[in-house]
Amino acid sequence: TNAPWHFENDAGELVGMDITMGRILAKGLFDDPAKVEFVMQDPAQRIPNVTTNKVDITIQFMTMTAQRSQLINFSRPYYVEGVALLTLPGAENKTFDKLLAAGSATRVSILQNVDAESSVHFALPEAQVMQIDTQANVLQALESKRADAAAVDLSTVRWLASRNPDKYFDAGKSWYSMLYGAALRQGDLDWLTFVNQTFTIAMFGHETALYDAAFKDYFGQEPPARHPGFPVI
Repeated sequence: TNAPWHFENDAGELVGMDITMGRILAKGLFDDPAKVEFVMQDPAQRIPNVTTNKVDITIQFMTMTAQRSQLINFSRPYYVEGVALLTLPGAENKTFDKLLAAGSATRVSILQNVDAESSVHFALPEAQVMQIDTQANVLQALESKRADAAAVDLSTVRWLASRNPDKYFDAGKSWYSMLYGAALRQGDLDWLTFVNQTFTIAMFGHETALYDAAFKDYFGQEPPARHPGFPVI
C-alpha cells in the first residue's frame, strides 16, 4: 500500500519502484524479470526476515544507516530520498520561494515525530509547524487549506504531483538526503557483489530500460542522461 514503492495497481498486480528493483535482480539471475517471489512483510520485519533466511533480500524503501549496517549488509543505493514540499496548484504561495517569503504566515503540515519542528525549520525557519497523526491527515490538512504546504517524502511529492497535477504541486524544494538500499545477510560476499553489480548496470550501464521506465512512471521524471567516457556512478 506504499505508492510509489510497493503497492497493487488497479489490476491487482504488485508494482512500484521496489518491485522493479526485485525484477531487475530476477532478470540478472534468470534472464526473466518475472522469476521472483515477493514476500509481504511489515516494515519491522525487514531486517529479521533477512537474518533468519525467510527472504534472500529485502527491497522495501529502507534507509541506510550505520546502526542497521551492524546487522545486515546494504547494497549500493538505488534511490536518494529526501523531505520535500507539496502544495496546491491553484495556491498563491505554491512555490518554495513564496512560502519562504511569507515567513511566519506559512503553515506546514508534517507527520508527528521528534524531528518534525527542526525538519521544517531547516528549509522554512519561520513557518508554523502543524504536527499531525497520520500521513493521510497531513495531506488532508493541505487539501482543506488548513496548511499551505505538506512536508512529506520527495518520492511522495513526485508521485502525487505527476499523477494528479490538477490536485497537487511540487513546490521545488527538497532537503535531508537519505539513501535507500537493499538489505542482505552478512557473510555472503558473492551475493552482495552480484546485487551491487546488477543494480549498477541497471542504473548506469547498458541495461537501463527497466529502471528508467519505473523512474519515469513512479516519479514523473526522466533519469539523467548517461554519457560514455569517464565513469560517474
